[in-house]
Amino acid sequence: MEVYLIDGTYELFRHYYAVPSQKDVNNQEVGAVRGVLNSVLSLIESGVTHIGVATDRVIESFRNDLYPHYKTGEGIDPELGSQFPILEEGLEAMGVKLWPMVEFEADDALAAAAHKSATEPGVDRVVICTPDKDLSQCVVGKSIVQLDRRKNIFRDEEGVVEKFGVLPKSIPDYLALVGDTADGYSGLPGWGAKAASSILSQYRHLEDIPKESSLWQTSIRNSTKLAQTLFSNWDDAILFRKLATLRIDVAVFESLDELKWNRATTHFASFCERIKAQTTLRKLEKISKPN
Repeated sequence: MEVYLIDGTYELFRHYYAVPSQKDVNNQEVGAVRGVLNSVLSLIESGVTHIGVATDRVIESFRNDLYPHYKTGEGIDPELGSQFPILEEGLEAMGVKLWPMVEFEADDALAAAAHKSATEPGVDRVVICTPDKDLSQCVVGKSIVQLDRRKNIFRDEEGVVEKFGVLPKSIPDYLALVGDTADGYSGLPGWGAKAASSILSQYRHLEDIPKESSLWQTSIRNSTKLAQTLFSNWDDAILFRKLATLRIDVAVFESLDELKWNRATTHFASFCERIKAQTTLRKLEKISKPN
């Protein structure tokens, strides 16, 4: 059995900038919503039986309390932002397990669901559908993998090492050093991807790195300066790692059966009529009849 976990926020953004504008019967923009629903439907059509989608009901999370510069909803196109509740309504009407996050982020829900799913009897592989580098920390061997659906690229543990030069468990430390501009933190001055991967391939976590660069078991340009930067900005590095570390203690499901897709609800037909997605409805009706 395979479990597919989808980053609904990423998918909504991706489709918003990729598909033509579409209006519903109330002249509300729903092009991205229709795109995401069809994308989820394509997984169901392909035979995926267990599926869950996480969204950011609000962009802000507990991380904004930890770091004032962490990403917010500021600057998001209103036509995009207004589609989040519509997408959530559509997914629930479709009968798909949904995690609309408020205190935590969608990434936290995906991390928690991946961790929990992998421990369930009968689960052979968990597929996290997002190219987001944050989620690379969740990859375990070939049992929990990432899938970039746009490029159709699967990334297992070997793939993470090939891309970032570090093991999945070192990804938060890696991001602490290089930063993540999409999430609003810059990393440490002078620390780029090459230096971060070189040091963390030898020392898995920040605490393992010797304070004296002469003891580093790797050759890094300007190592003395980088060591000084790291340890003089130690508190920032630890904070950034905390921001990058996904939470697996989020409540996501009690039983794996909650992720098993069976059929759409009776509301899905009227929802599709409202957003003018009759083709989507017909495709779903071929798979199973609504309740």
